[in-house]
Amino acid sequence: MKVLFIGGTGTISAAISRRVLELGWELWLLNRGNRAPETWNAGAAGGRPARLHHIRCDIADEAEAAGQLAGLDFDVAADFIAYTPDQAERDYRLFKGRTGQYIFISSASAYQKPLSSHVVTEGTPLANPCWEYSRQKIACEEALMKRYREEGFPLTIVRPSHTYDERKVPLGVHGKKGSWQVIKRIIEGKPVIIHGDGTSLWTMTHHSDFARAFTGLMGNSRALGEAVQITSRETLCWNQIYRAIADALGKPLKAVHVSSEFLALAAPDYDFAGGLTGDKAVSVVFDNAKLKRLVPEFRATVRFDQGIRDTVAHILAHPELQEPDPEFDRFCDRVIAAREKALAELAG
Repeated sequence: MKVLFIGGTGTISAAISRRVLELGWELWLLNRGNRAPETWNAGAAGGRPARLHHIRCDIADEAEAAGQLAGLDFDVAADFIAYTPDQAERDYRLFKGRTGQYIFISSASAYQKPLSSHVVTEGTPLANPCWEYSRQKIACEEALMKRYREEGFPLTIVRPSHTYDERKVPLGVHGKKGSWQVIKRIIEGKPVIIHGDGTSLWTMTHHSDFARAFTGLMGNSRALGEAVQITSRETLCWNQIYRAIADALGKPLKAVHVSSEFLALAAPDYDFAGGLTGDKAVSVVFDNAKLKRLVPEFRATVRFDQGIRDTVAHILAHPELQEPDPEFDRFCDRVIAAREKALAELAG
């Protein structure tokens, strides 16, 4: 199979790229070359040389991309970095007649907020007034599905939820520089903020599990014209998630629970209104029956407490992944102090 990925080196796409090479497929990566993919050749299956090609190009420059793609066609093309309808329409122009299947990476955050049912299927309405990111993904889906219905553009929509890899600990509340500052607080015995009371339900999916499901949809004619969510079947509450992270660090968890609404008002620059009230603070249980129909052999195998141990070990062994975030650290201290002061005043 001949495959093109736009991006191909992110949390989700890197795992899928490796999986494609393990399957012995021919892979083309179109990106700016900020992260070198050539070392993935070692992952070829059965000792076969991996067929990896790199097109150094900024997809935002449509004319340049069209020139780089001239004369090429693909069985599957997938864009991991399209976020707006303009970008979706650009991909339609670039890949119409050039690929047997185009996969758009949407988001499970696009589902209605608040939910009418905590059990989420692909038929759950799409409507998120809380998060612009999600509304843009919805608009992308609508634009591309219109192309499928009216012109037969070979579209498949994939909706990931919270997928993690070895480079980043998945959290509900963190700063602009990622997860390390929260990990550092746990290591140092400092309290960490968990949104709400920590009992809302969530699903974490290891990127290797996601990759196996995704490649099962690639070249799958039954997936054309369909939207498919890919998640683990493991349902956890946020208290369990944070406790598993602390256990992986070998440290006690000192949790402080703060409402999502308060966090959103206290720190508008962090967009907790979108990321929490529009996504992670809402209890969800994903029904993956559609995925199982399309990819019957798929089963998620990485339990969160197992996967997070590997992630924590990798981050601790790689100082370059330990980016300090003193601004967020101070924010946490201020919020926790304000909470303690309010409780003391109420008690007194």
